[in-house]
Amino acid sequence: MSATVDAVVIGAGPAGLASAACLGRRGLEAVILEKAGSVGAVWRRHYDRLHLHSHRKHSALPGLPMPATYGRYPARTELIEYLERYAGRFGLKPIFNACVEDIRRDGEGWRVRVGETAWRARNVVVATGWAEYPYSPTWPGIETFGGPVLHSSLYRNPLPFRAQRVLVIGFGNSGGEIALDLAEAGVDVTLSVRGPVNIVPRDLLGVPILSWAIAQSWLPARLVDALNAPILRLAVGSIEPLGLTRAARGPLQLIEEEGRIPLLDTGTLAQIRAGRIAVRGPIASLSPNTVVFSGAAPERFDAIILATGFRPDLRALLPNCRGVLSAAGKPLVSGQPTAEPGLYFCGALTSPTGQLREIGFEAVRIAAACSYPAPRKRPE
Repeated sequence: MSATVDAVVIGAGPAGLASAACLGRRGLEAVILEKAGSVGAVWRRHYDRLHLHSHRKHSALPGLPMPATYGRYPARTELIEYLERYAGRFGLKPIFNACVEDIRRDGEGWRVRVGETAWRARNVVVATGWAEYPYSPTWPGIETFGGPVLHSSLYRNPLPFRAQRVLVIGFGNSGGEIALDLAEAGVDVTLSVRGPVNIVPRDLLGVPILSWAIAQSWLPARLVDALNAPILRLAVGSIEPLGLTRAARGPLQLIEEEGRIPLLDTGTLAQIRAGRIAVRGPIASLSPNTVVFSGAAPERFDAIILATGFRPDLRALLPNCRGVLSAAGKPLVSGQPTAEPGLYFCGALTSPTGQLREIGFEAVRIAAACSYPAPRKRPE
């Protein structure tokens, strides 16, 4: 079975819904294919305490503001509710449980295969995000560790870890917040930090830090980092006595060059200073219930949480496309035309001014750039 539409959007998260809504507002018929059974499936799986780090006014998708009742930083559950309302507002009806197997060039358009069904379209928007590609590194002896080793994408709340010693590996936002979540619940938690870090407060002088980034976005990243460094040092304080090393490059420069987001601190540093979160260096090896850190004595742990991020790899999804993916399978551009006419990515790259805000801008640009069908002749 096959069907033809103007556009196929893959994913029913914020990027997919925003793209489909913007396409629809410009008169394009778009079908949304979602492999899960609901909109915002990734957000439904995130840990319970998660809140947005961007202000709700900068997090709304095109055409629908977020309610003021959500507060400054909407909760995970509120974003899910918002995505459901957004789909209803624009009449978006994704096809759920539709796992796209591959996307291939089909003449001047594209062929998107889902089992025995093929969708044909002049335009395809890949809005799968990166949370479907958790990265789990290995160390010598990890297979012998006796306790659970789970990626942060599987963490929900501290309840399963009561009365345990837990090691959280990684000092990004997931690692910092999960360690904070565990510490506030009284769990004995340690953070393994591999190298130098950037830490910024979520609010600076009462203003969301991402609002500062938006206001300064017209300036070069290195210049902004240099201008902000003194006030950030005052706001964050000294971190070297805590066993942490400050990165030589500033937060915006690292986002721009490596896609590395700094820790937006919501209380993790205070817990470290209070001694409720311990800090250790990189891991050398593991044995049953024991972790050996580089240059330090072994320590016993009951569980390990890998807050080691995600590494999207879309090579299997786009087997014959050239010039659109890196050697590792990551999109080279997002929110603009790619080297393959009619193929777009939305929300695929890290943004220093808020991912949802950037998704909104990208969705509008993609809809404007898409190919439109020739006007249909009216019957005489």
